[in-house]
Amino acid sequence: MIQEMFPGKFPHADPAQIKASAAVAAGFVGLLSIFNMGGRIFWASMSDFLGRKTTYAIFFALGIALYASIPSLGKAGNLPLFIACYAVILSMYGGGFATIPAYLKDLFGTLNVGAIHGRLLTAWSAAGVAGPVLVNYIREYQIGHGVAKADAYSVTMYIGSGAGELYSRISNRSRRRQSRCLFGHDVHHGGSARRRIRLQLARHATR
Repeated sequence: MIQEMFPGKFPHADPAQIKASAAVAAGFVGLLSIFNMGGRIFWASMSDFLGRKTTYAIFFALGIALYASIPSLGKAGNLPLFIACYAVILSMYGGGFATIPAYLKDLFGTLNVGAIHGRLLTAWSAAGVAGPVLVNYIREYQIGHGVAKADAYSVTMYIGSGAGELYSRISNRSRRRQSRCLFGHDVHHGGSARRRIRLQLARHATR
């Protein structure tokens, strides 16, 4: 992708240039792996101070903004910012995996973490197979309809941004519904309701 979005920076006129471009692409993948690993430590540590909900809100809001900005950075030829955006995205990817067990525990209790996390990993595995296939299909479809290779990934980035926004809205609505089911009233309805919820949680924790 990086070679197609920045063709001027990665020429393929001769074997030496092809080899150099391949080395740069491999370095880019290695850099993303480092941020993926570092994000697991950084974001998990930050979630202890910010809270899990706030941390995931940052993931969604910042991820949407970064995905939406990548096509513009590609068109502008801004390679450093392009790489920086993907580095931050991959750090949040790793941070999400490191933080999700604790977040599941906060939401559903310790006894339910194993079963829910197992289903989450199953969904992640399915997305790991279906995602690249879908991205490649969208790319090939656009190229087949005359879209330049440098612009073939733009739709994918916008889809990723829109999917993040959609999931964020669904997740917030599901949490509100869950709160009403657990406690019999809306957590967003006044301070007294929130105090009753905190009291019930405290009683449950002392059992």
